[in-house]
Amino acid sequence: MSLSDTDTKADTIIDPTSFREALGHFASGITIITTQVDDEPIGFTCQSFYSVSMNPPLVSFSVKASSFSYPKIRQAERFAVNILSSEQSHVSNQFAMRGADKWQGIDWQLSLLGNPVINDSLHWLDCKIHAEHPAGDHLIVIGEVKGLNLDVAATSRPLLYFKGKYGDLAGAAEF
Repeated sequence: MSLSDTDTKADTIIDPTSFREALGHFASGITIITTQVDDEPIGFTCQSFYSVSMNPPLVSFSVKASSFSYPKIRQAERFAVNILSSEQSHVSNQFAMRGADKWQGIDWQLSLLGNPVINDSLHWLDCKIHAEHPAGDHLIVIGEVKGLNLDVAATSRPLLYFKGKYGDLAGAAEF
C-alpha cells in the first residue's frame, strides 16, 4: 500500500471522537501548570507538554483558548510545570476539575519566580512566558525555563496517560 492509497482528502471532516481515540494511543506524561496571582494559586492538569529548545531552554504546553486558568497565567507572565509522579494520579484528577478548590489538601510551596510547586512532584520547571501562538481551539504557550529542581527522586516514576488510563513505566505492560 502506498502513501497515496491512504491519503485523505483535504476537505475530509475528522470525527472529534475518532481523533481523540487516535491521539489516546500516544502515551504522555502528566503535568500541572501553575502560577499565583494576587496570593491566589492557579493550576490545571496538562498532558500537552514538551521540550522545545536547549539553548535557550524552552518548553511548551497547549491549553484550550477558553481556559479559565490561562488568562491568569498570562497576567502573571510566568508559570511552573509540575511533572507528576506515578503516585499523583489523584492530583491530576483534582486539577482537572472545574469549579472546585483544586488546591484543597495539596502541599505546595512557592518557587523563586513566585509559582506554586507541588510537593512530591517528580520534578518542576520555573518559567517565564516567552511566546504564545493561537492554534485552532487552543493556544500554544512557550516558556523560557529560569529555574528547576535538581532533587532526583530515584525511586519515583512518571505518571503516564495512555488510552484514557493512568499508568507508570512499571505497569506499562498493563496498558
